[in-house]
Amino acid sequence: MDFSTIKALHIIFVVSWFAGLFYIVRLFVYHTEAQDKEETEKRILSKQFELMESRLWWIITTPAMVLAIVFGTWMVVLNWEYYLYAPWMQLKLAFIGVLLIYHFTCQKILFDFKKGKFNWKSNGLRLWNELATLCLVAIVFLVVLKDGLNWIKGTVGFFGVAIGLMILIKIYKRIRSRSAS
Repeated sequence: MDFSTIKALHIIFVVSWFAGLFYIVRLFVYHTEAQDKEETEKRILSKQFELMESRLWWIITTPAMVLAIVFGTWMVVLNWEYYLYAPWMQLKLAFIGVLLIYHFTCQKILFDFKKGKFNWKSNGLRLWNELATLCLVAIVFLVVLKDGLNWIKGTVGFFGVAIGLMILIKIYKRIRSRSAS
């Protein structure tokens, strides 16, 4: 398989992995909020959310993670003398480490939900969802800009995105609480 094909497959599985990570946490939010419903509705919704979460996790998200890592590793092996010593790649690998922790924390939440343990509130899950977004932003900028990245601007931009997301969440929360009233 040529390098371009491996790279294309890596990108496809990264996109699929992120899609799964974004959607699983949204399902967690709705699943958590379903716990406030009356008992019959709560039972029906919980059963449906457990099914959706399980299928998403085991059929899409986790296989996509594994394949993204396989094809990413394959690319590094094919050109290790460049990738392993490139500062941007080392930082990208650190963000991938954060994403792996994020992935397996989501898996723990999934297992807890199956046991009827809801340790997160929906607002906490909404904020948690933004961590994957921040990793995505950082990784894309690192990969696209590589060594031309101005680290000061990059760091300020990264935290600017984080602050902007938090402000948007607060605005959304206010609008949502007003419309519920």
